[in-house]
Amino acid sequence: MQLLEIKKYPDRTLRKKAEVVLEITPKEVKLFEDMLFTMHHFKGIGLAAPQVGVTAQLIVCDIGDGVIKLANPKIIKRRGKDKMLEGCLSIPDFSIEIVRNYEVIVLGLNEEGKETEIKAKGLLARVLQHEIDHLKGKLILDYRSLLERMFKRYPTKEVRKL
Repeated sequence: MQLLEIKKYPDRTLRKKAEVVLEITPKEVKLFEDMLFTMHHFKGIGLAAPQVGVTAQLIVCDIGDGVIKLANPKIIKRRGKDKMLEGCLSIPDFSIEIVRNYEVIVLGLNEEGKETEIKAKGLLARVLQHEIDHLKGKLILDYRSLLERMFKRYPTKEVRKL
């Protein structure tokens, strides 16, 4: 496994829309493994391919209940709301409270190329939504209020990095 470089804001790759993965080849399987290794190394709980400079729709996450590796993840159902402080490996020393759905169902391809459905709630649902945002070029900075943007106010509370 290879330790990959985490791209930091304002790297342009973080703002690009990731491209659909047509099939899971050994290249994608290796990238999944390298991303997982990198995420664990930096003590994260989620990582998207654009965060390591690859504009492909690939995410990994591990909140302690087992590893998830998905290509082309799409949220097909949402329910409830939840507010929580979030951080990001690509934006060190910044955190923000974000309202997200409490429960989601995500459809995607697993590392074997088979369509899989993930039902998630709580922290796992949040991590999946955060990583899917990365695939769209959306960052936690985009959740700041107009007032925070005007004054460039960045909260710095310690949080788990997604």
